[in-house]
Amino acid sequence: MARVVILGAGVSGHTAALFLKRRLGRKHEVVVVSPNSNWNWIPSNIWVGVGKMRPDKVVFPLAPIYRRKRIVFRQARAVALRPDGDAVSPRGAVDVVYTDPKRAGQTERIRYDYLINATGPRLNFEATPGLGPDAGHTVSVCTPSHAVEAAKRLAAVIGTLKTGRRQTLVIGVGHGTCTCEGAAFEYAFNVEHELRAAGVRERAEVIYLTNEHELGDFGVGGMTFSQGDRRITSEAWMESLFRERAMKAITQAAVTEIEPGLIHYRQIDGTENTQPFDFAMLLPPFRGVGLEAFDRDGADITGSIFAPSGFMRVDANYEAKPFDQWTAQDWPKTYQTPLHHNVFGIGIAFAPPHAISRPYATPDGVLVAPAPPRTGMPSGSMGKAVAMTISDMVLSGSTEPTHTASMGDMAAACIASTGTGMLSGTAAAMSMSPIVPDYSRHPNTAGRDPKETTGDIGLAAHWVKRMLHTLFIYKAKANPLWYLIPE
Repeated sequence: MARVVILGAGVSGHTAALFLKRRLGRKHEVVVVSPNSNWNWIPSNIWVGVGKMRPDKVVFPLAPIYRRKRIVFRQARAVALRPDGDAVSPRGAVDVVYTDPKRAGQTERIRYDYLINATGPRLNFEATPGLGPDAGHTVSVCTPSHAVEAAKRLAAVIGTLKTGRRQTLVIGVGHGTCTCEGAAFEYAFNVEHELRAAGVRERAEVIYLTNEHELGDFGVGGMTFSQGDRRITSEAWMESLFRERAMKAITQAAVTEIEPGLIHYRQIDGTENTQPFDFAMLLPPFRGVGLEAFDRDGADITGSIFAPSGFMRVDANYEAKPFDQWTAQDWPKTYQTPLHHNVFGIGIAFAPPHAISRPYATPDGVLVAPAPPRTGMPSGSMGKAVAMTISDMVLSGSTEPTHTASMGDMAAACIASTGTGMLSGTAAAMSMSPIVPDYSRHPNTAGRDPKETTGDIGLAAHWVKRMLHTLFIYKAKANPLWYLIPE
């Protein structure tokens, strides 16, 4: 019997677990280790954050799903990898600390034949002094509880606006190296939509604050959409949308400190600025969760397994070179680690080889460089590909990965909400192929296939996004024929 251990139960880890168990059946063991008892459909947290969706609509408990699918669940936090085993056994192992209330604080060393690191990110609020809902002065929509608090704070601001007092709302990212600008964009437009619905928009200034070099960059270097016979850049598309909603945008910015009611930020031209606020939702940068690694003798090998960011090194080209020399072929295909062929890193847990958007810095070296997004559809695709590879290794003895999911080949679709409501909602539907521009295949169209890189906005896109929420919750619950729903 083979045992596959999966660290993390987000989109990538949960997808991998379900596909592995479906293929491996009862003869082999699939173990999921996650510190959280619930699964969260994170894209819909923005609707919780404006009070338009209850938090119980974006989460469900994992344990019943895993019991039904005969997947072993350990509610615990992974703290160390031992890929070569220890003095007791050469079999790989992971050390965990239980977060399950019944076993809180207990430790265990879990042996494995194959390991998938899908731990996701650590929300690095401490990277910017004053950032975050716990020790800072801003709100967040990164978790359901964060989003609930954001909705309460937003409701208070709307109440103040109704008294006739003006308010300034700043929404965006809270560090120069953040990712997930798309989520910040969605939340900004949903907040603006709710202000209009409440009849207080004229007394509110809504500001989008971002590290993107221009609007529509989204950490992927921007896009050029095909719209019928014409082409339009995502920058022009987004600028038009911001003008239509009378929203201000501050781009090329690295937030450096947040005081109560005041954001400090620098821009790539060297200017130092401040922005007052009454309400601020700023997303944090990400780091790896802090896993350590040790060899069989107990020597620390963390630096050979993980990048300085804490994310896992996989089959990517991590050679340092100028931005213009990076290519789509540098990106991983199999997500197998180079030193241990039974260990894989997927989703946000793998270390990207380089930025997709051109990185910049202020004259004194403060980075203004969006990190590559690797959430949602790409994470699910990675989870499925690695699950299929490992199941082939177990069932047929394959010695090399049999499935790939490179972001340099993969297409992605994104539907960004710009306001919810069955009759008044809108969303921006965008697709691109590939995610990482490939200038060797598409030299004249900014590295992407013009037929598959498109954008549109309207009520219909909102209906599709709401439908996808229902479909992906259905799939994650492993309901009948779940596997037919694409990643």
